[in-house]
Amino acid sequence: MKDREELAGIFSGKLWVQLEKGCDMGYGLCALLAVLAGSGGAFGGYFLAIRKRSGAVSLAEEKIRSERARLEEEKKSALKEAGIQAREEALRIRIETEEELSRKKNLLQESEQALKGRESEIEQLRRQLAENREKLERDKKSLSVREQGLGQKEAELKSVMDSEIRRLEEIASLTVEEARERLMQNAEASIRPEVARLAQKLEQEVRDQAVRKARETMTLAIQRYANEHVAEISVSVVPIPSDDVKGRVIGREGRNIRAFQAATGVDLIIDDTPDAIIISGFDPLRREVARLALEQLLSDGRIHPARIEEIVEKVRKDLDVSLKEEAEKLAFELGITDIHPEILKLLGRLKYRTSYGQNNLVHAREVAYLCQMMAHDLGLDARIAKRAGLLHDIGKSLSHEGEGSHPSLGGEAAKKFGESPQVINAIMSHHGDIEPNCLESVLVAAADAISAARPGARRESIDVYVKRLEKLETIANSFKGVEKSYAIQAGREIRIIVNQDQVSDGDLLEITRGIAQKIENELTYPGQIKVTVIRENRIVEYAR
Repeated sequence: MKDREELAGIFSGKLWVQLEKGCDMGYGLCALLAVLAGSGGAFGGYFLAIRKRSGAVSLAEEKIRSERARLEEEKKSALKEAGIQAREEALRIRIETEEELSRKKNLLQESEQALKGRESEIEQLRRQLAENREKLERDKKSLSVREQGLGQKEAELKSVMDSEIRRLEEIASLTVEEARERLMQNAEASIRPEVARLAQKLEQEVRDQAVRKARETMTLAIQRYANEHVAEISVSVVPIPSDDVKGRVIGREGRNIRAFQAATGVDLIIDDTPDAIIISGFDPLRREVARLALEQLLSDGRIHPARIEEIVEKVRKDLDVSLKEEAEKLAFELGITDIHPEILKLLGRLKYRTSYGQNNLVHAREVAYLCQMMAHDLGLDARIAKRAGLLHDIGKSLSHEGEGSHPSLGGEAAKKFGESPQVINAIMSHHGDIEPNCLESVLVAAADAISAARPGARRESIDVYVKRLEKLETIANSFKGVEKSYAIQAGREIRIIVNQDQVSDGDLLEITRGIAQKIENELTYPGQIKVTVIRENRIVEYAR
């Protein structure tokens, strides 16, 4: 388009120059020439543009034809290459297929050979089985013949033996049964002394071995379990900030101290002791309630009878919860579960109960560990022994609430709250009130004695202890017919031996009741004392 405009401009310029040169010509001629010159220029430019476009089209068509020829060549080359690859892939697949067929053919041949070998083995076994069956048939017939012969010989032998026995009976004037019985009697008479000596020897060896084993087991248990003992006292000391507080604790005309003592059941000792108030009482639980209540009252500052009763009641409830948590902690430490909550309450109360200065909860823990160790060494049920050892003294938490000894009260509580028969028997028999029916009960009694007898575990005035034992024996010896008396079990039992010539069996009950009644009237003692009277018949004969 641009070229065409340039050509038109060139022609138009040339015409305009010619027209200027021929200005003498007329106006009309000039105009005609100008129109003709413009038309010619335009036609020439259009012709040149068409010619140029046709050249470009021819060039483009030539390029298209060359590109199409190149693509055709590439197509033929690609098809040729794809055909080669397809033939190669087909050749590879054919080779792999032939190899697989060959492998399977070899496997099939091996299977056929193995099958033929197995068939030959089966055939050989079949022939051998047939031969064995024939042999068994022959042996069976032979045995049948031999059985018939043996039966005949047995009958003949029995006949001969019967005739011989009849001849022997006629000669000895004894039947076979009588002869057998006499022979057994003679043999028994000759062997019995030897058997008795052997039995006595074995029994003594077993006893010695049992004693050694028991001592070894208890010694190892004591050695493995080491525990400190702290003797309880009968007073508690509460520190106070100043002596001015003592007047507030006493109250007007002593009303506060009287209300406190009535609510707690202990005595308050307010004397010249500086910066301290002393709580006195033999019940450790009451002393602890009084101590905690007094500390709260002192910290609160409001001390009057109504407030005292309120604080004491609150402390009792909090202490019950604390004791139950203490029992749960101990049970968890020992690995004992599923204990009834009421049993846990009784167990927790043992923390503030003592036996001759020994804390009962610490004692129960110690007995449980000793029972576990001894039961494990002896191959017994350590779980039952440990549980029974922990609960053996729970009756001491109930001794002030019912009649009877703490083993019987504890056994009733354990039975009420679903403990096993072994645990109940161990609780009730650990002081000999009833007979133990399992070995775990015996272990509990032994562990209880070990814990109580350990040095420093319990304390008691030696004079009071000896006097009580002497008094027990004196009371028993005062009765007619008593030969000897022994106070045992730390004064919890007295055994009396009477003269069998002076005391009859009918007098035993009267003597036993009389001694028990006299002990109740004349002696002060904790718990109960078992009275056992023994009368034995002893016959002595001398061989000269």
